[in-house]
Amino acid sequence: QSDAFSFPVTSTANEPRPVLTVSPSWLSPGASVTLNCEVEHPSAGWSFYWYKAVADLSEKSSSYELLPDGSGTAQDSYIIHGQTHTAGYVCRAGRGDPEYHTDHSQPKFVWSAGQFDSVYPASLTVSPDRVQHFTSDSVSLTCEGNFPEWRVRKFSEDARLYSVCRRMTGSTCNINTSESDTAVYWCESGSGEFSSAVNITVQNDGNGPILVSPVHPVTEGASVSLSCSLRTQKILSNVFFYHNDKLIQNDTRGELKISAVSKSDEGFYKCQYSGRESAQSWMSVKGEQDQNI
Repeated sequence: QSDAFSFPVTSTANEPRPVLTVSPSWLSPGASVTLNCEVEHPSAGWSFYWYKAVADLSEKSSSYELLPDGSGTAQDSYIIHGQTHTAGYVCRAGRGDPEYHTDHSQPKFVWSAGQFDSVYPASLTVSPDRVQHFTSDSVSLTCEGNFPEWRVRKFSEDARLYSVCRRMTGSTCNINTSESDTAVYWCESGSGEFSSAVNITVQNDGNGPILVSPVHPVTEGASVSLSCSLRTQKILSNVFFYHNDKLIQNDTRGELKISAVSKSDEGFYKCQYSGRESAQSWMSVKGEQDQNI
């Protein structure tokens, strides 16, 4: 009989990392958010654990805080009621006795466009203040709030990829735009606070126009102006403007003015100049009462 020895056995091939999904991805006032944790080759006996992601700026990663009643649930879904802020979530699964735990899922985020401005402890400003930009534009994203450290995070829909801004100067992320910078952006503090999120779109047609529209939601009753711009010419005339693909203005003016915004003005806008169309961007409208939720 030989001497006894031991060797490690890894079961990651049989117990893969779970996949977390969140619905909806963008919040509306008082929304409930549903988290779903999916394990490959699902079977009976799994318990599920639910966490909030908290930015760890020193490690360029996140730590995880267990959500209330989020330990060892039998259901593979978890509902968060009355979500108001941008936030990140993680899940993992376990089974057996003693219990084996999978790795944590990749974080997934639910975003608020800023309907709840008065309760946000942090904010993100974009300069120049517009959703659409040309390639090679210099764009600054600045985090503001009573926290000493920040990072800007983004999610690229095309690449399905989360990443962190690598060109931070203090609380400002500086971007020299390319097509890959079309993404959702938000700020994270080291104490777990998040700003509202913004969409940024980078124009991939160097000769085409961009729509100049506000980054953040517009309050009901306020006035707003949308315009169309070329890289070489900022003021245009004879511009066509569309709301949800319906032509709403076609005259010599180069600007679409809405004197008192209402909820019916919310939606996708785009402009057309000399036969070329801009990308479309969503303009969000918030009620005055939304600021006090």
